[in-house]
Amino acid sequence: MWLDVVLGVLAPLGVGAVVGAGVRRGLAATRRGVLLAAGWCEAGVGLAWAVVGTAAVLGGVSPAAVPVLFVVSVVGVAGVATDLAVGRLPDAVTLPAVPVGWAALVPLGGSAVLAGVAGTLVLGGVHALVGVLAPGSTGGGDVKLAAALGGPLAAAGWWTVALVPVAAAVLLVAAAAVLRRRALPLGPPLLGVSWIVLLASA
Repeated sequence: MWLDVVLGVLAPLGVGAVVGAGVRRGLAATRRGVLLAAGWCEAGVGLAWAVVGTAAVLGGVSPAAVPVLFVVSVVGVAGVATDLAVGRLPDAVTLPAVPVGWAALVPLGGSAVLAGVAGTLVLGGVHALVGVLAPGSTGGGDVKLAAALGGPLAAAGWWTVALVPVAAAVLLVAAAAVLRRRALPLGPPLLGVSWIVLLASA
Protein backbone atom coordinates (compact mmCIF):
# COMPACT_ATOMS: atom_id res chain seq x y z
CA MET A 1 0.00 0.00 0.00
CA TRP A 2 2.64 2.51 1.04
CA LEU A 3 4.86 1.48 -1.86
CA ASP A 4 1.99 2.15 -4.26
CA VAL A 5 1.54 5.62 -2.77
CA VAL A 6 5.25 6.37 -3.12
CA LEU A 7 5.46 5.06 -6.69
CA GLY A 8 2.17 6.51 -7.85
CA VAL A 9 2.01 9.87 -6.10
CA LEU A 10 5.01 11.02 -4.11
CA ALA A 11 7.81 10.07 -6.49
CA PRO A 12 6.19 11.56 -9.64
CA LEU A 13 5.16 14.63 -7.65
CA GLY A 14 8.69 15.27 -6.40
CA VAL A 15 10.50 14.46 -9.63
CA GLY A 16 7.94 16.43 -11.64
CA ALA A 17 8.48 19.48 -9.43
CA VAL A 18 12.24 19.25 -10.06
CA VAL A 19 11.65 18.94 -13.81
CA GLY A 20 9.26 21.91 -13.68
CA ALA A 21 11.90 24.01 -11.95
CA GLY A 22 14.39 23.08 -14.66
CA VAL A 23 11.91 24.01 -17.38
CA ARG A 24 11.26 27.39 -15.76
CA ARG A 25 14.98 28.16 -15.51
CA GLY A 26 15.55 26.93 -19.04
CA LEU A 27 12.88 29.24 -20.42
CA ALA A 28 14.44 32.18 -18.62
CA ALA A 29 17.82 31.35 -20.17
CA THR A 30 16.63 31.29 -23.79
CA ARG A 31 17.51 34.06 -26.24
CA ARG A 32 14.10 35.67 -25.79
CA GLY A 33 13.91 34.67 -22.17
CA VAL A 34 10.50 34.03 -20.61
CA LEU A 35 10.42 34.89 -16.92
CA LEU A 36 7.81 32.91 -15.05
CA ALA A 37 6.95 33.21 -11.37
CA ALA A 38 8.52 30.51 -9.23
CA GLY A 39 6.18 27.71 -8.27
CA TRP A 40 3.85 27.54 -11.23
CA CYS A 41 5.88 25.20 -13.42
CA GLU A 42 6.97 23.17 -10.41
CA ALA A 43 3.41 22.70 -9.16
CA GLY A 44 1.97 22.14 -12.63
CA VAL A 45 4.39 19.44 -13.75
CA GLY A 46 4.48 17.82 -10.31
CA LEU A 47 0.70 17.55 -10.05
CA ALA A 48 0.31 16.36 -13.65
CA TRP A 49 2.95 13.66 -13.17
CA ALA A 50 1.33 12.61 -9.88
CA VAL A 51 -2.02 12.17 -11.65
CA VAL A 52 -0.40 10.08 -14.39
CA GLY A 53 1.56 8.00 -11.88
CA THR A 54 -1.48 7.39 -9.72
CA ALA A 55 -3.53 6.34 -12.75
CA ALA A 56 -0.77 3.92 -13.76
CA VAL A 57 -0.56 2.35 -10.29
CA LEU A 58 -4.35 1.97 -10.16
CA GLY A 59 -4.36 0.30 -13.57
CA GLY A 60 -6.13 3.10 -15.37
CA VAL A 61 -3.14 3.88 -17.59
CA SER A 62 -0.86 1.44 -19.38
CA PRO A 63 2.73 1.66 -18.05
CA ALA A 64 3.93 1.91 -21.66
CA ALA A 65 1.93 5.13 -22.06
CA VAL A 66 3.43 6.83 -19.00
CA PRO A 67 6.52 8.29 -20.76
CA VAL A 68 4.51 10.07 -23.46
CA LEU A 69 2.04 11.38 -20.87
CA PHE A 70 4.95 12.75 -18.84
CA VAL A 71 6.30 14.50 -21.95
CA VAL A 72 2.92 16.01 -22.86
CA SER A 73 2.53 17.15 -19.24
CA VAL A 74 5.81 19.08 -19.38
CA VAL A 75 4.98 20.60 -22.77
CA GLY A 76 1.48 21.42 -21.54
CA VAL A 77 2.58 23.25 -18.41
CA ALA A 78 5.38 25.12 -20.16
CA GLY A 79 3.21 25.98 -23.16
CA VAL A 80 0.25 27.22 -21.14
CA ALA A 81 2.49 29.26 -18.83
CA THR A 82 4.38 30.98 -21.64
CA ASP A 83 1.36 31.55 -23.88
CA LEU A 84 -0.55 33.20 -21.03
CA ALA A 85 2.45 35.14 -19.74
CA VAL A 86 3.93 36.50 -22.97
CA GLY A 87 1.43 35.54 -25.68
CA ARG A 88 3.71 33.18 -27.59
CA LEU A 89 4.90 29.59 -27.69
CA PRO A 90 8.71 29.58 -27.71
CA ASP A 91 10.65 27.25 -30.00
CA ALA A 92 12.38 25.98 -26.85
CA VAL A 93 9.06 24.41 -25.87
CA THR A 94 7.62 23.26 -29.19
CA LEU A 95 10.59 22.09 -31.29
CA PRO A 96 12.23 19.66 -28.82
CA ALA A 97 8.78 18.25 -28.07
CA VAL A 98 8.59 16.67 -31.53
CA PRO A 99 11.57 14.25 -31.34
CA VAL A 100 11.19 13.74 -27.57
CA GLY A 101 7.53 12.88 -28.13
CA TRP A 102 8.47 10.33 -30.79
CA ALA A 103 11.06 8.78 -28.47
CA ALA A 104 8.46 8.55 -25.67
CA LEU A 105 6.29 6.45 -28.00
CA VAL A 106 8.91 3.71 -28.32
CA PRO A 107 7.56 1.67 -25.34
CA LEU A 108 4.22 1.52 -27.16
CA GLY A 109 5.81 -0.21 -30.16
CA GLY A 110 6.97 0.54 -33.69
CA SER A 111 3.47 1.09 -35.04
CA ALA A 112 2.89 3.81 -32.44
CA VAL A 113 6.12 5.56 -33.47
CA LEU A 114 5.15 5.43 -37.15
CA ALA A 115 1.69 6.75 -36.33
CA GLY A 116 3.33 9.49 -34.27
CA VAL A 117 5.52 10.64 -37.15
CA ALA A 118 2.50 10.65 -39.47
CA GLY A 119 0.44 12.52 -36.87
CA THR A 120 3.09 15.20 -36.58
CA LEU A 121 3.02 15.75 -40.33
CA VAL A 122 -0.78 15.71 -40.57
CA LEU A 123 -1.73 17.93 -37.63
CA GLY A 124 1.18 20.30 -38.17
CA GLY A 125 0.42 20.45 -41.88
CA VAL A 126 -3.28 21.16 -41.33
CA HIS A 127 -2.50 24.05 -38.99
CA ALA A 128 0.09 25.40 -41.41
CA LEU A 129 -2.48 25.25 -44.23
CA VAL A 130 -5.03 27.10 -42.09
CA GLY A 131 -2.42 29.76 -41.41
CA VAL A 132 -1.82 30.19 -45.14
CA LEU A 133 -5.51 30.25 -46.12
CA ALA A 134 -6.53 32.52 -43.22
CA PRO A 135 -3.54 34.72 -42.35
CA GLY A 136 -3.47 35.72 -38.70
CA SER A 137 -5.73 32.88 -37.57
CA THR A 138 -2.85 30.62 -36.56
CA GLY A 139 0.61 31.68 -35.45
CA GLY A 140 3.88 29.91 -36.11
CA GLY A 141 4.03 28.74 -32.51
CA ASP A 142 0.57 27.17 -32.84
CA VAL A 143 1.69 25.28 -35.96
CA LYS A 144 4.78 23.91 -34.20
CA LEU A 145 2.71 23.00 -31.14
CA ALA A 146 0.20 21.16 -33.33
CA ALA A 147 3.07 19.23 -34.89
CA ALA A 148 4.38 18.31 -31.44
CA LEU A 149 0.97 17.15 -30.23
CA GLY A 150 0.14 15.33 -33.46
CA GLY A 151 2.56 12.52 -32.64
CA PRO A 152 1.14 11.45 -29.27
CA LEU A 153 -2.44 12.02 -30.45
CA ALA A 154 -2.12 9.91 -33.59
CA ALA A 155 -0.45 7.13 -31.60
CA ALA A 156 -3.45 7.13 -29.26
CA GLY A 157 -5.84 6.91 -32.20
CA TRP A 158 -6.55 8.98 -35.27
CA TRP A 159 -9.92 9.95 -33.82
CA THR A 160 -8.05 12.09 -31.30
CA VAL A 161 -6.34 14.02 -34.10
CA ALA A 162 -9.79 15.03 -35.36
CA LEU A 163 -11.41 15.54 -31.95
CA VAL A 164 -8.82 17.61 -30.09
CA PRO A 165 -8.54 20.62 -32.46
CA VAL A 166 -12.33 20.87 -32.73
CA ALA A 167 -12.84 20.66 -28.96
CA ALA A 168 -10.06 23.21 -28.39
CA ALA A 169 -11.62 25.60 -30.90
CA VAL A 170 -15.03 25.28 -29.23
CA LEU A 171 -13.50 26.03 -25.83
CA LEU A 172 -11.62 28.99 -27.28
CA VAL A 173 -14.77 30.50 -28.80
CA ALA A 174 -16.72 29.94 -25.60
CA ALA A 175 -13.99 31.53 -23.47
CA ALA A 176 -13.75 34.51 -25.81
CA ALA A 177 -17.50 35.00 -25.59
CA VAL A 178 -17.52 34.79 -21.79
CA LEU A 179 -14.54 37.13 -21.42
CA ARG A 180 -15.81 39.39 -24.22
CA ARG A 181 -12.51 39.31 -26.05
CA ARG A 182 -11.95 39.01 -29.76
CA ALA A 183 -8.83 36.87 -29.53
CA LEU A 184 -7.40 34.43 -27.03
CA PRO A 185 -4.32 32.19 -27.35
CA LEU A 186 -4.99 28.78 -28.87
CA GLY A 187 -2.20 27.05 -26.97
CA PRO A 188 -3.86 26.58 -23.55
CA PRO A 189 -7.08 24.89 -24.75
CA LEU A 190 -5.21 22.79 -27.31
CA LEU A 191 -2.75 21.60 -24.67
CA GLY A 192 -5.37 21.07 -21.99
CA VAL A 193 -7.72 19.06 -24.20
CA SER A 194 -4.79 17.01 -25.57
CA TRP A 195 -3.61 16.05 -22.07
CA ILE A 196 -7.10 15.06 -20.92
CA VAL A 197 -7.84 13.03 -24.06
CA LEU A 198 -4.46 11.28 -23.95
CA LEU A 199 -4.87 10.44 -20.27
CA ALA A 200 -8.38 9.10 -20.85
CA SER A 201 -7.36 7.04 -23.88
CA ALA A 202 -4.16 5.61 -22.35
